[in-house]
Amino acid sequence: MGVSVGSLDLPDQPDEPGRAEHGDASRLTPTSRELPDPDERGRHYEAMQAHASAETAEEAEQGSESGQSPDVAAQRCYRDEVPRFREMWAEHEGRWPATRRPAEDPSSGASESYHKDHDLPPSPERHADTSGVISWAREAETPLSADAREIQQENGYDGRLEGFKFRLKDEDSLKDKIAEQMEAEPDKSPAEILRKIPDAIRYTFCFQPENYARGYYDVKERLESRGYEMYYSRNWWTDPEYKGINTRWETKEGQRFEVQFHTPDSFHAKHRVTHTAYERIRNAATRRSELRELHAFQREVSSRIEVPDGAVDIPDFKKEGF
Repeated sequence: MGVSVGSLDLPDQPDEPGRAEHGDASRLTPTSRELPDPDERGRHYEAMQAHASAETAEEAEQGSESGQSPDVAAQRCYRDEVPRFREMWAEHEGRWPATRRPAEDPSSGASESYHKDHDLPPSPERHADTSGVISWAREAETPLSADAREIQQENGYDGRLEGFKFRLKDEDSLKDKIAEQMEAEPDKSPAEILRKIPDAIRYTFCFQPENYARGYYDVKERLESRGYEMYYSRNWWTDPEYKGINTRWETKEGQRFEVQFHTPDSFHAKHRVTHTAYERIRNAATRRSELRELHAFQREVSSRIEVPDGAVDIPDFKKEGF
């Protein structure tokens, strides 16, 4: 039986999400109480996640008491559920018209880069000092994209690049991000700031569930063999609202870039089904009563995505100093 978008509730003051670390400081234990830092889902979204995890556990317990296997919902085919998800979203938009909301960056759907500040339109004044570095970003992207295409051809697990046309962040969004960071770090040049933006350049590899874990390690090894260094990896396969693995890398020249790992279903859910909900969640103007429905919707969609064998065992990683 389907779950309506507005059927779940959240407390007024959820607990702050926590993170547990083990002996090796470079390895982190994945938790379901945070949202993807690589995608900057937003401070408010992270705080709300604590209760989402608790509700998921409660629902699983209720299902057990009724004699229903907790895996029954997850076994339902995601693609079969997509029409229902679209109906749910249409009903949500009917209750919550998208008025007075900031325009979305169309390229963000391929990155699940999660940004913070889109409440104001790009300012020409703020962008004046950043225009010159955009061409430099395109130059840095060219060899990276060539390597990504080669890896797509070479990997032995049928990995495919998705959203490749969005590999370079939208120019206005990139200018705005640089200008914003320059205000926080006035001693840094636009070029220095650009090199440190983790998702100015980004790629997504998709694998079928049966190939996912091996495909992840295959692409990781091929990137490392080309001289790229991974400094961050976060596994979200146990998260109730988002599925996938987000990694950050650095070139020998110091340019950072992002590589995400998805299955076709997890990519479709992020890019085609929940992206607008996520955009509303990160919008500070979104009302709390709507947020409750948005979180419920994302949980419902994510619950139908098949978790690949071995995916949850892929460890998190963070290089010291990053």
